[in-house]
Amino acid sequence: MPDRVLPGIGLLIRLGAGAVWIFAGVAKITDLPHFHDQVEKYKLLPHALDAPFAYTLPFVEVLVGIYLAVGLLTRLAAAAGCILMLLFLIALTQAWARGLSLDCGCFGTLVQEKVGFWAIVRDTALAIPSLVMLIWPARTLSLDRRLFGSPDPFRRGAAAPA
Repeated sequence: MPDRVLPGIGLLIRLGAGAVWIFAGVAKITDLPHFHDQVEKYKLLPHALDAPFAYTLPFVEVLVGIYLAVGLLTRLAAAAGCILMLLFLIALTQAWARGLSLDCGCFGTLVQEKVGFWAIVRDTALAIPSLVMLIWPARTLSLDRRLFGSPDPFRRGAAAPA
């Protein structure tokens, strides 16, 4: 039974992680000027870097999501997702600690939530699927498996992840 269930769970986690990244990126892309304003309000980057960051990040998020969804370079995409989530958590935490009252910007204008404890908890929870894919990259129905023959680490008896 676990031989059939675990690969399916891994696939669902991978697809879920991909969907979150795609949703977050597309939500920002729909209103890039607004997201740029949100980035500026964090006051983390030198002013000259606010625009390049704000106009690039959403597309990176969509790419991470697509790579996870199709299972291409799964571990690399998951590592990128984990790094991004760590940066987001640092940004949220420092903004909250500084008492900034601003929308977190996590999902553009589609989901508005103030920077605070619950935004940090939510982003921590959203980081878990990417972390799982970094450790155990599910390759059921993935391009990794098709192109590289990579075993699915969620399948019993599979080779250890590289």
